[in-house]
Amino acid sequence: MSTEHVLQDPPRGHVRARIRESANKVPEVTVYFWIIKVLTTGMGETASDFLAHTLGNIPAVGLGGLAFVASLVLQFSVRRYVAWIYWTAIVMVSVFGTMAADALHVVIGVPYTLSTPLFLVALATVFALWYASERTLSIHSIRTRRRELFYWAAVLATFALGTAAGDLTATIGLGYLGSAVLFAVAICVPAIAHRGGLLGAVTAFWTAYVITRPLGASLADWMALPGKRGGLDWGLGPVTLSWTVAIVGFVVFLALTRRDTAPAA
Repeated sequence: MSTEHVLQDPPRGHVRARIRESANKVPEVTVYFWIIKVLTTGMGETASDFLAHTLGNIPAVGLGGLAFVASLVLQFSVRRYVAWIYWTAIVMVSVFGTMAADALHVVIGVPYTLSTPLFLVALATVFALWYASERTLSIHSIRTRRRELFYWAAVLATFALGTAAGDLTATIGLGYLGSAVLFAVAICVPAIAHRGGLLGAVTAFWTAYVITRPLGASLADWMALPGKRGGLDWGLGPVTLSWTVAIVGFVVFLALTRRDTAPAA
């Protein structure tokens, strides 16, 4: 090997370090991202209620907490985005985030009019600390352990906030279908504002991300809950199962096609 070649090639350890830093840990934001995100929110809502009714609130929260921690440990153990690992973590955040929001209301008795602004403050605090530390809230830069920690803290806060907000609108007279329509319209606002140059990409993304939670949860509740509560009465179990099958189908598609992975530079 020539001296020139040795000087041009960086040490192998440096190459590996650069790969670890450059591998983004979240998927590209495509239409598939938003479809799966809405599906996970609905599935998390009905799965949480199904487990609570089947096992009881405390065992359900304990089981959900263990699965939540296990999924995040697995997500943090890999060095780059892996579709099934990432979306498993999102599903468990959805289930546990729903349980956390519901526990405040059902177990402790905190009204949705109070828990919704509390979770909003929690999310704003996460964003403030994240930006103060990293000077960015972009999901395209989740390449370090610290940024990944901030990212998942924000994701958990958005799920809790969205759950409380969705339950709030459903209980003040809109019902689940009315809430779903409201949030379907609301999620178009950041998209239109961004296209019109009125809202930055990062702000538009996180605004839409929060809204997906009550949108998906309201749709799933409308399908699952009995008619006397404004639903179609399809049942928590069947709705949870059908949405899970849809999630698995989309994730397998993405894992095979890599449609949500950034092309190599």
